[in-house]
Amino acid sequence: MDIFSGLLLGLQTASTLTNFTYCFAGVLLGTAVGVLPGLGPIATISMLLPFTFGLPADTALIMLAGIFYGSQYGGSTTAILMNLPGEASSVVTTLDGHAMAKQGKAGRALAAAAIGSFFAGTVGTLFIVIAAPLLAGMALSFGPTEYFSLIVLGLVTSMVLTSGSLLTGFGMVLLGMLLGMVGTDVNSGAARYTFGSPDLMDGLNFVVIATGIFGLGDVLANLENESTRAASIAKVSSLFPTRDDWRRMTGPILRGTGIGVLLGVLPGAGLLLSSFSAYALEKKISNHPDEFGKGAIEGVAAPEAANNAAAQTAFIPMLTLGLPGTATMALMIGALVVQGVQPGPNILVEQPALFWGLVVSMWIGNLLLLILNLPLVGLWAKLISIPYRYLFPLICVFTAIGVYSIRNSAFDVYLMTLFGVLGYVFRKAGAEPAPLILALILGPMAEEYLRRALLISHGNASVFFTSPVSIGTLLIAAVLLVSILLPSFRRVREEGLQEVD
Repeated sequence: MDIFSGLLLGLQTASTLTNFTYCFAGVLLGTAVGVLPGLGPIATISMLLPFTFGLPADTALIMLAGIFYGSQYGGSTTAILMNLPGEASSVVTTLDGHAMAKQGKAGRALAAAAIGSFFAGTVGTLFIVIAAPLLAGMALSFGPTEYFSLIVLGLVTSMVLTSGSLLTGFGMVLLGMLLGMVGTDVNSGAARYTFGSPDLMDGLNFVVIATGIFGLGDVLANLENESTRAASIAKVSSLFPTRDDWRRMTGPILRGTGIGVLLGVLPGAGLLLSSFSAYALEKKISNHPDEFGKGAIEGVAAPEAANNAAAQTAFIPMLTLGLPGTATMALMIGALVVQGVQPGPNILVEQPALFWGLVVSMWIGNLLLLILNLPLVGLWAKLISIPYRYLFPLICVFTAIGVYSIRNSAFDVYLMTLFGVLGYVFRKAGAEPAPLILALILGPMAEEYLRRALLISHGNASVFFTSPVSIGTLLIAAVLLVSILLPSFRRVREEGLQEVD
């Protein structure tokens, strides 16, 4: 199917009343969870996963995707008005966005963020249209050795580019892989780590673990931080940028979009890296670097364009290779798998309506976000004033109902509660749980590809070093591991990631 035919099919799919409604609901909810600090897209998507089982696969993915990239818009609103980044990727926006708000330029800062986000989201969507079919075509020639090496690179990147120590990241990846081994071995039929419990014979349900760690874990963490929330909201005046604003933010939006498009494809912290990189670049090349941190509109436009472009292109490896680059993309894969859809290079052939419908819905969603965010900015900002003690009981109830409905099992609710406590403990210990979720998805896949490759090669492990793609990918992973030992790399990594903590 050529691109034009695919886009036409996507338009037919995305413009149905059902899909358009769920797209609107997704971006609306995404904006809301982006506005509320702590209640991010990972927690929201994990809690909603059980409720998507009854939806068609394309409808479910369109809604969940809308929550993801919609949260990037919402995160900038409170970052500018209240100096509270709703999303980690909006941390950089607080530096100049809130400074502009204190100078009475909140409306112009919000406009710069919204315009940059819409342009970057549009370009990111176009990049998916061009790059995804090409990458899927290349991936059709990949064998188990190439996929195993790609998974290794993804896990290594998630360790290196995640906040916290490398040792902690390694421990989270190892724990995730061990949890992925629970259940019945597909090849031998032997029970592994079930401790004689019939509830564990089918393995640990991914949705249950994700909902516990990110859903309940975030609830506990937010209850602890309730007293630290700010209450003052900057006044919003004119939402129209001046001619000088347009002149100063056009270049940063273009450069930030380019950075986000490229870095979003990388596994790990693509959204964080893109926003920090775009801000650093603008500050370095600016003729007035002393204004950064004091209300430079470039410091708002560039990172917002970067993180929204990255939010779009992060779907490319997930859809075309079946490999999640972030914890959110791992949740997307989980949503597709429970629908009986296996992401990978064949998805463009086997599920063309799903792929192209998602792509077109992204552009529709970005347009809806532009229309929604600026006129309703006062409403979004006031959401933060809702005491969290009124929200968390509803979240807990709906989470428990959703998890129970998966298999009508009380065991799953208990398991979710256990992992909710563990998620809270991880956060208190400074251990980022995202690598665990990635390893939970990628671990069983890595084991399967490793076994398949060794079976084909009759146990000869050198097969991983004879394929150019495989050895190249493993070398990149090795360089990343070695680079973390270099003082200069560690210093840059710590300076960049400590802003998120």
